[in-house]
Amino acid sequence: MNVVETNRLTKWYGRHEALRGIDLRVAAGGIVGFLGPNGAGKTTALRILLGLLRATAGRATVFGRDPWRDGPAIREQVGYLPGDVRFYDHLTGRRIVDFADAVRGSRAQTEIRRLASVLELDLDRRVRDYSRGMKQKLGLIVALMHRPKLLILDEPTVSLDPLVRQTLFEELRAVADDGRTVLFSSHTLGEVEELCDQVAIVRNGRLIEQDRIDVLRRRALRRVEVVFDGDGPLRRPPKGLHVLRESDGRLSGTWVGGVAPLLSWLAENPVRDVTIAAPDLEDLFLAYYTDEKPEDAA
Repeated sequence: MNVVETNRLTKWYGRHEALRGIDLRVAAGGIVGFLGPNGAGKTTALRILLGLLRATAGRATVFGRDPWRDGPAIREQVGYLPGDVRFYDHLTGRRIVDFADAVRGSRAQTEIRRLASVLELDLDRRVRDYSRGMKQKLGLIVALMHRPKLLILDEPTVSLDPLVRQTLFEELRAVADDGRTVLFSSHTLGEVEELCDQVAIVRNGRLIEQDRIDVLRRRALRRVEVVFDGDGPLRRPPKGLHVLRESDGRLSGTWVGGVAPLLSWLAENPVRDVTIAAPDLEDLFLAYYTDEKPEDAA
């Protein structure tokens, strides 16, 4: 079952088309990264899913319901962290989480205490005395504390130090292990690659790719460096090897796809040394962000 579905989802702001017919699918029980450069349309799409914005055209459903028409019912089952989280400065963190707990009727005090402990946040200080990172922690507690079926997080790691970021990742993995769903936006490849089962890539308001991380990794480039005995290879390189430089018995290039054909070719040549780097997802994602079309896997 898909927790989130969109069909040709479109949003105009005056003459600016922020979303251009997005078809997104998010299945239950996984972690999906919504990846793209700033201004790509990620936040607009998330706000439509929450019923905070109305789509210009197309259709979106969350739990099979229309977010604009059934927004209050949907939001009861969603934890949301906006990209620029803000709270009343004169209140303490505890007043804020207690208010959210009372409004939801969630009786989440045990989970509030646990999250405040693992995120190392003092809830008895006023928000005006919080750093940006502390405010982000408070926003995460408010989003997570009622154990929602769906978490929608807009740039959740902003202002978090590396140790807290890893703690958050552990919490999100636990959410997915519990059969609940995480959809979070990011423009940072590393955290998406580390955390997500699947990634959806948006650019200029269009969804240009959605697939599992392992599938995308098979399309990514491997850097290949070979040193031969003698002047060079005896046999022509296989089709998947793109040679960048070759001289004095040394070859540098890139390889896309499974490595079995490459290894067979190397075994037929007088190789003194070889380096085959791990798939470079960064190059693949940069290609998605530009007008270059990534190659298909071999």
